[in-house]
Amino acid sequence: MSSKSRIEISPQGDFTWNSLSGRSVRLTPTAIQSLSELERTWLQEVAFNRLHQDYDLGCQITIPKDGQKRKKSLRRKLDSLAKEKNKDKECIPQAFGMALSQVIANDRTHRQRQDGLRQDPPHREEHKDPSDLVSSILQFATKRSTNKELSSSNSSLSSTSETANESTSPNTPEAAPRARRRGGMSVDSITDLDNNQSRLLEALQLSLPAEAPSKKEKHRDKRLSLNPIYRQVPRLVDSCCQHLEKYGLQTVGIFRVGSSKKRVRQLREEFDRGVDVQLDEEHSVHDVAALLKEFLRDMPDPLLTKELYTAFINTMLLDCEEQQSATQLLVYLLPACNSDTLHRLLQFLSTVANHAHDSQDKDGQEVTGNKMTSLNLATIFGPNLLHKQKSSDKEFSVQSSARAEESTAVIAVLQRMITTFHSLFMVPPDLQNEVLMTLLETDPDVVDYLLRRKASHTRGKGPAQGQRGSFMSQNSTPW
Repeated sequence: MSSKSRIEISPQGDFTWNSLSGRSVRLTPTAIQSLSELERTWLQEVAFNRLHQDYDLGCQITIPKDGQKRKKSLRRKLDSLAKEKNKDKECIPQAFGMALSQVIANDRTHRQRQDGLRQDPPHREEHKDPSDLVSSILQFATKRSTNKELSSSNSSLSSTSETANESTSPNTPEAAPRARRRGGMSVDSITDLDNNQSRLLEALQLSLPAEAPSKKEKHRDKRLSLNPIYRQVPRLVDSCCQHLEKYGLQTVGIFRVGSSKKRVRQLREEFDRGVDVQLDEEHSVHDVAALLKEFLRDMPDPLLTKELYTAFINTMLLDCEEQQSATQLLVYLLPACNSDTLHRLLQFLSTVANHAHDSQDKDGQEVTGNKMTSLNLATIFGPNLLHKQKSSDKEFSVQSSARAEESTAVIAVLQRMITTFHSLFMVPPDLQNEVLMTLLETDPDVVDYLLRRKASHTRGKGPAQGQRGSFMSQNSTPW
């Protein structure tokens, strides 16, 4: 039987697919973090084509590359030489002024080192790969003698501030075509487990991101996981957001009131040394707010990327109803680390904006608002998230009247992102359908697997379903 004959596409207008086993899967709006790594990669291509077909943004659009190397400015070269001379006196920075993907990799290494130090040597020697545990569970639950192994390249659960977007399960029994793919388990076996065992397997199935392949390699790249990848958010960003959400939402003028340069510099140095910084009530919210702004400002490539700067700006030239959909497609083009970090940041900024105005608590007492509306937040963060630097200066500056107009557009783009945060990262059924149709042509053997994973997720209801929230994005939606 050919691989293409295993899938039947329902002609219904609601994008319903039928798997080989006869299960009917209706596609619904889904959080981008819930998609597998393979789906997210192909979603970039689908969004890229849709932008060219449906929108005239008046500029060239390219898909940004993750971890793209940039030419060093003279200042950065001098800084590098100075650090080289003082190699024995200071450590290599772990957070500030480097590519986002490298910061996340440094965080992961730090977390793995910390986890290793917490274990006694005998325990480290006896530590088993999670794939062994998965196989053991399957053997016990299904009473099968065959051991279905997971790929060892991504089975580690060690991650720094990389909360799992979503736990997933399974692989199809016909594993030969995907023997080298990361994350594989039988859907049939998963359905034989109870809810708690199934959730555990899903947690163990989360994947670490692979290096992004070129367009020509996507159809044959076996490194891309068929499961969602860990949420890629720098430890510093997540820590700052959590601290400010806990202690700063009622602080008037947060992000505008000055901070202590000495304390901020100390925090910066601690994060750069890889210290396990614990932000608590003793830390000033203004210091933490300044630290977050410095991190975003010092990124060598802005979060929304230089490649998409003009495209994001030009969305403001479209009709109101088209602005949001075009912006959404541009967000799909972002590398996973940029997208996940943007999601966490907008989640935080949306929460801050929701506390901007005075309100009353449950006892009728007046609660002072922080005065930071979405417009005020966009004015502060916009220039750090979206810019196209032409000089070696890291700070965004208005150099002409045209630049001033662009600055206004930058603020408007980010304000729209903050106010539409909850829908911005949802992938509509029609785009999911295009991704599956593309995979049917390039990777037909995996489409049935993806459908069965979606169907398995839909059936997974019960007490354990609430626990799944700890493994997935806060705003993710069931299939």
